[in-house]
Amino acid sequence: MKYMGSKARFAKDLLPIILKDRKENQTYLEPFAGGMNMIDKVDGVRIANDQHQELMAMWQALINDNWDPPQLVTEEDYKHIKYNQKEYPKHLVGYVGFNSFGGKWFAGYRRDKEGKRDYWGEHYRNITKQVPKLEGLILSCKSYTDLEIPKQSIIYCDPPYASTTKYRDGFDHNQFWEWCRQQSEAGHQVFISEYNAPEDFECVWEKPAKTTFSWHAENLAPKVALERLFVFRG
Repeated sequence: MKYMGSKARFAKDLLPIILKDRKENQTYLEPFAGGMNMIDKVDGVRIANDQHQELMAMWQALINDNWDPPQLVTEEDYKHIKYNQKEYPKHLVGYVGFNSFGGKWFAGYRRDKEGKRDYWGEHYRNITKQVPKLEGLILSCKSYTDLEIPKQSIIYCDPPYASTTKYRDGFDHNQFWEWCRQQSEAGHQVFISEYNAPEDFECVWEKPAKTTFSWHAENLAPKVALERLFVFRG
């Protein structure tokens, strides 16, 4: 699924590091699962959480309720759903809202003026192809701070980045890093994707990456970012 900040293109680099010491039946958990573009490549016990209600309603409908989403949504319908969300089922609102520019929530109807791309067809095919890889996934919709985490889990965090576009519900980055410290000290293996981290976190992987987001990080060179993976070292 196309999703703002997706780590799909880095999964082949990140997952061997994150899963290197995974034990049998050890839980893999993502507090910010988003477009499921990492967790769909992991097997075993998996928990996917995100506090975005419409997004998780969409995944619930697709994975557990066998919902077949629309293959086309007109621009008129897109706008009506955007401005009248309470009139529609949450799973439909989630499906429509994220098929927008850059995979950002209702950021604008995607259309190809030259008629060469079928954005809705791509959205439909990408998601329906992804669903079988998510069978058996445990879904959760709450704040990451309210999660009940099985003992000695592997936790991969892909939170809203500190210097990028602001998410709908806001985000307290200081609170997040403190939570990561607490989970690490509780015996979990915690990995965090970000550009930068507090001094008591160590970078274990990094890679330059191009970005096409016009609203991207304010303090980085245009269209270039250094993706990093951090762990708490204390």
